Amino acid sequence: MVRVRFSPAPTGDLHVGTARTALYNWLYARHTAGSYVLRVEDTDLERSTNASIEQIQDVMGWLGLDWDEGPFLQSERSSRHVEAAHALVESGHAYECFCTKDELDARAEAHKAAGRPPGYDGHCRDLDDERRTRLRAEGRPVTLRFRTPDDGESRFADVVRGEVAVAWSTVRDFVLVRPDGSPIFYLANAVDDIDMGITHVIRGEDLVDTTHRVLAVRHALGRHDDPVYAHCPLILGPGGHKLSKRHGAVGVSEFRDAGYLPEALLNYLALLGWGTSDGAEVMTAAELAARFDIVDINRSSATFDAKKLEWMNGEHIRRLALSDLVTRVRPFAAARIDADLETDRLAVAVALGQERATTLVQLAEQCAFLFVADADLAIDDESWTRLEAQDDAVALLDAACDHLETCEWTIAGVDLRPVVEASGHKPRKVMHVFYSAIEGRSAGLPLWDAMVLLGRDSVLARLRGARAKLG
Repeated sequence: MVRVRFSPAPTGDLHVGTARTALYNWLYARHTAGSYVLRVEDTDLERSTNASIEQIQDVMGWLGLDWDEGPFLQSERSSRHVEAAHALVESGHAYECFCTKDELDARAEAHKAAGRPPGYDGHCRDLDDERRTRLRAEGRPVTLRFRTPDDGESRFADVVRGEVAVAWSTVRDFVLVRPDGSPIFYLANAVDDIDMGITHVIRGEDLVDTTHRVLAVRHALGRHDDPVYAHCPLILGPGGHKLSKRHGAVGVSEFRDAGYLPEALLNYLALLGWGTSDGAEVMTAAELAARFDIVDINRSSATFDAKKLEWMNGEHIRRLALSDLVTRVRPFAAARIDADLETDRLAVAVALGQERATTLVQLAEQCAFLFVADADLAIDDESWTRLEAQDDAVALLDAACDHLETCEWTIAGVDLRPVVEASGHKPRKVMHVFYSAIEGRSAGLPLWDAMVLLGRDSVLARLRGARAKLG
């Protein structure tokens, strides 16, 4: 049976690249009816935090990525890792290193000056028992290092990248256990994958090089049933640069707070490095799981396109039942509207915006004007500047008021386009004037529907308020 694991480091907010790794593991587990294990790799005790551990689980829950086992904390298994390290020392695959940090730094500088390759130089590799006893008696720090092979190659097959090989001569003896007794990632990763029966490792390509060390430890522990590896391409920002804060939001919680649906974010992340043969794009999690296979993951990097995500979010918004959408919009509206959110009016407003909106925040902001007293409506600065600059704005507002005082209060009756055309303007050029005066922004909910919903008195009061402000 397929057993995969998602093993994030709890050192900060869950990044969208890490979330895609979580997603691909989840999709493959669900596609194969396998098991999905959540294992928090908190071997970096200085940077790992409980807040991050909780945030990882919270975000995964929001995304709908339920796990079958865990969460397991590597820090709670450190005694097992150290036990394995000592077994490697006993078998000759690892050894005690007594070098201090200052000594390591000094030798590294000397090697650099001499043009020799970086990395540990094997200084303590072949110490005899007498020398080790003496160094230990001096109170020297003891690090456990893995003895890498002197020649040959490390080689493994990768589903995405094909055959991956590296000469052992380029891989220096690496640390297994620090002087303070805490295990290093390579050791903990290898031991936990063995103990948890992990069959497939799906992760980012930035971890390809670590695989050689992890497999070396695994083999030295007597296990040669290697997992299937699939190293996924990185998600890049615009211009082919590493995705970072300068490109906008990168943390999953940021997208949640910005009003993106978990279904849409999952859908979009799935397509960053994988795709269907028929080019289908908008899919549910169940549909993605039914189609997903690691053999179809692309080798080339994918570029994060915020506009494409926004479009996809809009598509998923339009798929929601109105009652569900209202429930999701309500907390965003409550955070922005200091008024009683009348359920019926909110539902009608959400229904009006559903066909156009691309985020829940956008929907909430578009609805806000319906819950504000007419005299308190604030027109945003950009919209007001544009309204002020519009030729004949005063005349347009006056003409609109004249028409709306006596017209039928229906969607057809409040349509101001004939009024605009009669004044010699093209409606699409000046419609922002009415939007700004009535909704407080130059674009928003369908205007005629919004006017009918507001009522004649409110609409006239707002138009006259803008007219008076113009002077």
